[in-house]
Amino acid sequence: MTNQALPPRAPLADRVRPRTIDEMVGQGHLFGERGVLRRMLAAGRIPNMIFFGPPGVGKTTAASIIAAASSRRLIRLNATTASLADIKAAAAETGNLFGGGGVLLYLDEIQYFNRKQQQSLLEYIEDGRITLIASTTENPHFCLYNALLSRCSLFEFKPVKGEELTPALVRALDILNAESGEGEVERILTPDAIDRIARGSGGDVRRALGLLENGYYAAEEDGRITAESIEAFSPAGIGNFDDDTHYDLLSCLQKSIRGSDPDAAVFYLAKLLSLGELISVCRRLQVIASEDIGLAYPLAAVVTQACCASARELGMPEARLPLANAAILLATSPKSNAAHNAVLSATADVEAGKGVAVPEHLASPLFRGYKYPHDYPGHYVKQTYLPADLADAHYYVWGDNKQEQAAKSYWDKLKQ
Repeated sequence: MTNQALPPRAPLADRVRPRTIDEMVGQGHLFGERGVLRRMLAAGRIPNMIFFGPPGVGKTTAASIIAAASSRRLIRLNATTASLADIKAAAAETGNLFGGGGVLLYLDEIQYFNRKQQQSLLEYIEDGRITLIASTTENPHFCLYNALLSRCSLFEFKPVKGEELTPALVRALDILNAESGEGEVERILTPDAIDRIARGSGGDVRRALGLLENGYYAAEEDGRITAESIEAFSPAGIGNFDDDTHYDLLSCLQKSIRGSDPDAAVFYLAKLLSLGELISVCRRLQVIASEDIGLAYPLAAVVTQACCASARELGMPEARLPLANAAILLATSPKSNAAHNAVLSATADVEAGKGVAVPEHLASPLFRGYKYPHDYPGHYVKQTYLPADLADAHYYVWGDNKQEQAAKSYWDKLKQ
């Protein structure tokens, strides 16, 4: 007797996938009664869009629902495997009967497209042949080029809260019970199991459904799916994303370091790493080194960068060691936000349109009247560097730490 292979079946997440806005879970700020995307769809407005947020929170589902509502042909591509030829082929669809109303291109993981590939999209979205909906788990301001960003509306998808997961879990359980064989005991989700799934999923609906499916087949004899049924499939330390979202935890890490609390810094570091946030942690630590420690201890940025490079090379779990070194170093270092404040003040003047005409003696090619500082004692000579309308501007204020005060003493002596 030979074993007969079971026919392939779509993953539970696909079988439960919402088909209308009302079936969506979470993202109330986008699809709720007053959600911005719900109102835009009701008005028939579908711009080019970038969806960003953690995995499993409804970005792909939202694109499918929007495509269905628009009656446009939907083409799905993944940037990890797609090429320029795929983009051209999608644009060519507008020339046939099915794409005559324009094509809605859903491009997943767009952060993996290089500059040339991203630029190839511009022609098609500008002439209307393609309406782009792209998704990414990264910060779009870091991974996308400004030319593409300026042509798209950004929408943030947030981790789904525990209480918002319940409708999806109930739908999934109904499907699993309907698919079970004759004579099988109908499974029931206990409240403690729902809570355990919520805590174990970290706001990821796909992960929550995976936990439910595993728990379904590990249910008690009486059909109850309990917290114990879920426990074995749920990694410890994931936490409940009701309160500790991706961005909240990064904020807690930075504020703990800024507040010189190494214990809190290490705790939030460990919590983030348990969620797989290695890259986000590295980015944030490098920001902290320049924003909050800055000129009080300039070497902190160098050491932090080296620790982050080491962590990325090592991978988890060893990456915890250099990152802990960096977090504790930053938390226990003297603090200064003088450079941070200076560049923000200067940026405000730039955005206000000030300083358009630079001083003539600094502008190439003639440099009329420019004094070469190295020709003067102390390598310093007084002259104007700021534009005329900003001649009295002061952006940098010395910090009260030892490093900046030493630099100030040298600077004062030089100016005398």
